[in-house]
Amino acid sequence: MIDAGIYRAVTDFAAAQHWLAGVGIAVAEYGVFLVVPVVLALLWRARGRGAYALAAAVWVPLSMAVAFAVDTGLKSLFAEIRPCRVVAGVQPLLPCDGPTDYAFPSNHTVLAAAFATALFLLHHRWGWWAASFAVLIGVSRVYVGAHYPHDVLGAFAVGVAVGLLGVAVRPLLSRLLERCAPASAGRSEDR
Repeated sequence: MIDAGIYRAVTDFAAAQHWLAGVGIAVAEYGVFLVVPVVLALLWRARGRGAYALAAAVWVPLSMAVAFAVDTGLKSLFAEIRPCRVVAGVQPLLPCDGPTDYAFPSNHTVLAAAFATALFLLHHRWGWWAASFAVLIGVSRVYVGAHYPHDVLGAFAVGVAVGLLGVAVRPLLSRLLERCAPASAGRSEDR
């Protein structure tokens, strides 16, 4: 593999930095879950601001769901074995996943990249913070030994591409939400 040397250098460095192992593992394994309160806050903030604002907020979690589906399909298509199973003599910080839990592209990174891109379309300043977060997630996935660097770079490409679909999807979502709003308002008046 072309970046096996980089993978080995990163995992060797990680193994030597005992003081950073806990942080690296926490970010790599659980960091992506930090988007949940952000998504909930976005949805809460967007309610009552009109269908287009709500559609933009709804696209953030939808983009992550679409990116995950695309990522799952790509994993099955490429079926790349995890580097911890291929590169001899490495000591990853995390136990190596099973032989059918493929590496390319990185699930965690694709979710973070889709989140960051969709959030950037909604609010540029927050999007830049989210992009930094996505880079941290991607780097941490190589750091703990779960992925090659190209797994992470491929995941960024997939996540950004899916997130950018929001430019086309938001107007459609907005129209759908506008159609649903009168129906829900009518039901609440009947009570």
